[in-house]
Amino acid sequence: MSISKAAFLNHLQTLSRSYRHRVPPQPFLAVRYMSFATQEEAAAERRRRKRRLRMEPPVNSFNRSQQQQSQIPRPIQNPNIPKLPESVSALVGKRLDLHNHILKLIRENDLEEAALYTRHSVYSNCRPTIFTVNTVLAAQLRQAKYGALLQLHGFINQAGIAPNIITYNLIFQAYLDVRKPEIALEHYKLFIDNAPLNPSIATFRILVKGLVSNDNLEKAMEIKEDMAVKGFVVDPVVYSYLMMGCVKNSDADGVLKLYQELKEKLGGFVDDGVVYGQLMKGYFMKEMEKEAMECYEEAVGENSKVRMSAMAYNYVLEALSENGKFDEALKLFDAVKKEHNPPRHLAVNLGTFNVMVNGYCAGGKFEEAMEVFRQMGDFKCSPDTLSFNNLMNQLCDNELLAEAEKLYGEMEEKNVKPDEYTYGLLMDTCFKEGKIDEGAAYYKTMVESNLRPNLAVYNRLQDQLIKAGKLDDAKSFFDLMVSKLKMDDEAYKFIMRALSQAGRLDEMLKIVDEMLDDDTVRVSEELQEFVKEELRKGGREGDLEKLMEEKERLKAEAKAKELADAEEKKKAQSINIAALIPPKAVEEKKETAKLLWENEAGGVEEADVVEMAKGVEAGGSNGQDPPSC
Repeated sequence: MSISKAAFLNHLQTLSRSYRHRVPPQPFLAVRYMSFATQEEAAAERRRRKRRLRMEPPVNSFNRSQQQQSQIPRPIQNPNIPKLPESVSALVGKRLDLHNHILKLIRENDLEEAALYTRHSVYSNCRPTIFTVNTVLAAQLRQAKYGALLQLHGFINQAGIAPNIITYNLIFQAYLDVRKPEIALEHYKLFIDNAPLNPSIATFRILVKGLVSNDNLEKAMEIKEDMAVKGFVVDPVVYSYLMMGCVKNSDADGVLKLYQELKEKLGGFVDDGVVYGQLMKGYFMKEMEKEAMECYEEAVGENSKVRMSAMAYNYVLEALSENGKFDEALKLFDAVKKEHNPPRHLAVNLGTFNVMVNGYCAGGKFEEAMEVFRQMGDFKCSPDTLSFNNLMNQLCDNELLAEAEKLYGEMEEKNVKPDEYTYGLLMDTCFKEGKIDEGAAYYKTMVESNLRPNLAVYNRLQDQLIKAGKLDDAKSFFDLMVSKLKMDDEAYKFIMRALSQAGRLDEMLKIVDEMLDDDTVRVSEELQEFVKEELRKGGREGDLEKLMEEKERLKAEAKAKELADAEEKKKAQSINIAALIPPKAVEEKKETAKLLWENEAGGVEEADVVEMAKGVEAGGSNGQDPPSC
């Protein structure tokens, strides 16, 4: 058998590899070459390397990515883009201490100091968060200080503190409370178009309720549709406000239509009891008492599956009280008080007691109404100014001034401040009972409390004082309020006519004199004719012209004196500037002026040149430039 040459050579190479001499493995010896003479030098070198690593960290992949990112130029941000509001995590450290201090001022009812402290903090090293600002705005809203609220809101906008959704809601509520729904809707549109935020359920509730209160149900319906377009779930509270608007408009069919629409969107059953009170009112309006009471049983019966909140109970109590079912309302009120278990379950609130007070007063049971009113503290409900005014109004309408004044005395005990309506109510009731001095005292107390009564309340006071023959008191109140109120011509005519009839024409002219001195007051032609007629009755028809001519002369003299003073001031400034010019510069000006006039005029006398040079040296005290030849 023969073998090929290629196969034979391959076989020989295999045999040579298999019999190759193998060296046995040697153990690994770690050899360290010492480069330092001593251990101290080695330790010093290690410390040096550590210091170098701390100052110049190694360039690994992470650091390279950071360096590359830092080298990328950042895009220029548009300054017109609205800033996002801060998160609640910003409320820490000194800013939290500031927030707590503002809360303390609010609890002490010192809103002016709280707002001022917030303003000052904006430009300090402890800038307030939007949560602190919202706390002050909410406190101002609760006490109806709308002017201060809008001023603070404008200030934080200029200071660059980005508002959040709560801030916008407070502004919407403020404009709706002062019955300016069109401005509230403009702000809402700007918010939707420009703000980097989304509205909340509370936003739609505030807008719908405010529009209904301002008798603008059509716009409220549009807000409800806008809510659905923006993807919000159907809200029974919003529907309850809309149903309330239909009740105000006596539209019972609209109430039932809204309820059916809500029922369909919720799958055939409404488990939120907030709509049942308005639904009962709709049935009562259609004289469907049986259906109304069935609705009542469905809401609060033993086997009811409806969730009832304090607001839901209040609507049901109101529906019963206003439709001849006050006994049922009393039973429900007693059951609700037993169910009330704060803070786990709140079944009653301030509105619950107000509803029951109104029910007792409607039935002429004023003692029971006051007793229920005083029970608020037992259920941790604090009455506010509106609650006091509500009960006092019903007492005054039923000629119970003594009880109303007793209730007014309790306001200070409960740290509740009366407002303009409180004092106006007591003043008018005193006037009805012939107590002129007591009514005027309430008005004076209102002014001394830094409240701002309107012109209508002032006119009622003046009318009663003049009818009672108390002209001196009326004149003193006029002097007190003329700078606080923007009086119209009728208010001026009223006091002038009273003074004229009493023969006190000089005092009437003095009022005109003060009006002419006040640049903010315009003496109309109609008022001038009225004064002339009153003076003509007393045989002094020319006194008004003399007074006005004298005022014009005094104004002209004052203006001339003002111009003269300005000219003197200008000359004094010129002399002061000339005193700062060095003598060498003055000599150069003299020579320059002399050569110029000799060349151009050709025959100017040296005495004239010297005289002109003196004028230059005086710094141009005549206020004119050298005449050109």
